Amino acid sequence: MKWIWNTLGFLSITAGILGLFLPVLPTTPFVLLAAACFAKGSTRFYNKLVNNEMFGEMVRDFQKGLGIKKHIKIKAITLLWFSLLFSSYLLDFLIWLTALLIFVGLCVSKYILSLPTRR
Repeated sequence: MKWIWNTLGFLSITAGILGLFLPVLPTTPFVLLAAACFAKGSTRFYNKLVNNEMFGEMVRDFQKGLGIKKHIKIKAITLLWFSLLFSSYLLDFLIWLTALLIFVGLCVSKYILSLPTRR
């Protein structure tokens, strides 16, 4: 079972790294997901991620409840809604699917906004 968690962790951290270069792919959620996966799969990989110079701070801050920086929240919500609206467009705005996407977007936006904002 640990190999599944580690595989998911590596896939997540890969997506997070790609998010550094691709504006439509957020970095933070994938890094946090990788940390959660590594916490269940490998203490060694988890410690490497938490102590990583580039990603460690965001994981530690989230775990301490310090929250997410304001500009990260804005970027995440903007990209979320852009991708949901673009998906609706590609699906010819099917009513039931568009309604589902809007519901998911509202729930995710509410969650992101409910997280503490780090100054």
